[in-house]
Amino acid sequence: MATRFVIIGGGPAGNQAATHAARLGAQVTLVERDVVGGAAHLWDCIPSKTMIATGGAMAFTRRIAGMGLGEVDATLDVEAQRKRIAEIENHLNHSITELLVSQNVRIVRGTGRLAGPHEVVVEGEDGDEQLPADAILISTGSRPRVPDWAKPDGSRVLTTREAYPPPDFPEHLVVIGSGVTGVEFVHMFSSFGSQVTLIVSRQQVLPSKDAEVAAALEDELLRRGVRLLKGARAEAIDRGAGEVVVRCDDGRVARGSHALLAVGSIPNSEGLGLEEAAVRTGPGGYIPINHHCQSNVPHIYAAGDVSGKLPLSSVAAMQGRKIAEHVMGLHTREHRHLDYEKAASAIFTEPEIADVGLGEAEAFATGRKLRVTKVPYAANAKALINDDSRGFVKILSDPATGVVLGGSIVGRHAAELISVIALAVTANLKVDDIVESVLVHPTLSEALADAAE
Repeated sequence: MATRFVIIGGGPAGNQAATHAARLGAQVTLVERDVVGGAAHLWDCIPSKTMIATGGAMAFTRRIAGMGLGEVDATLDVEAQRKRIAEIENHLNHSITELLVSQNVRIVRGTGRLAGPHEVVVEGEDGDEQLPADAILISTGSRPRVPDWAKPDGSRVLTTREAYPPPDFPEHLVVIGSGVTGVEFVHMFSSFGSQVTLIVSRQQVLPSKDAEVAAALEDELLRRGVRLLKGARAEAIDRGAGEVVVRCDDGRVARGSHALLAVGSIPNSEGLGLEEAAVRTGPGGYIPINHHCQSNVPHIYAAGDVSGKLPLSSVAAMQGRKIAEHVMGLHTREHRHLDYEKAASAIFTEPEIADVGLGEAEAFATGRKLRVTKVPYAANAKALINDDSRGFVKILSDPATGVVLGGSIVGRHAAELISVIALAVTANLKVDDIVESVLVHPTLSEALADAAE
């Protein structure tokens, strides 16, 4: 009898696990209560990147004179933007659903929970359904974190999921949280012409990133007129007539027309019946996993945001693929584990930011010897042709062997270019392998070879 594989949650981890396991011969059932494709993916990632693309186009028109063209006064059509986001979401949802159906994956609509170690119960519109399972994947995602002192109203005080775009477009947006999500929203709304104040709880934006990268982004934000409140931690939001007032722990206040909470997320691990199957959760409600993405119950897996690993769609999708292989026994053959330290990530600000592998601060903190080489975009012909020479390429390598250990890129198309460094890090390539590649001229990718050299 085919392996019965039940997946709770149809985001990037769930749908990738479903299609891959089905191709390997499993009998797959996917349980989804909201949208196939994942709420965090289709309600967060795709809308935000769609709005960022529009904002980037608008920002480009403001500097178009530098390319020998007349000025263009582009304005935002909010309803057209809302329609465009919906069309993209619907297209992706339809495409993912079609792929699952083509692989004979059964999709069950409803809320899934564990009724025991080998049974999932789905509460749907037509009643409950019991699904026996040989293996189970929990990939239920996450939702925006809302602090006790903040009460979103969907109008003036917003969570990230209420801002694509918000009902009333902000004249002055106060963004609380300077991590990846926060700075993307700052970039997005400042591109649209909103005034923006960013509350930074530490002394730099992107506290987990390379200091040089963070400084480059801060310079751009300041150039745009963004107000940065550094070393301030928000602790209250007051609503007044037509304004919000965000109060910080050091006495400073930020006034605006709207406030946006970008202070992280929490896993959707409640109500799953985890105790019925003896699945343990860790701090914050995440489900701890091993290198096979197994929970403490070996045939019950967790992936995506609920697993507490890197909250990236790309990581979740790869987790799903690895889980499918493990469920079907392929780990007993040649099988490469997912190395979270070699996962590339990007921030879709302007300029874009991307990194992969070992960080400079991390290496120095551990006393590891490192060779750091950097080339500015200003030295690249294509960057000059594009009239956008902001940024740089930085490559970190082992001084003894030349093996590429990591890298950071700040600048146009950084999210695409980092793929070359990510491949080098994953495959243990050397800087000479990048240098010896004959690349197209003129392209931004030439900066990679220049930095490697």
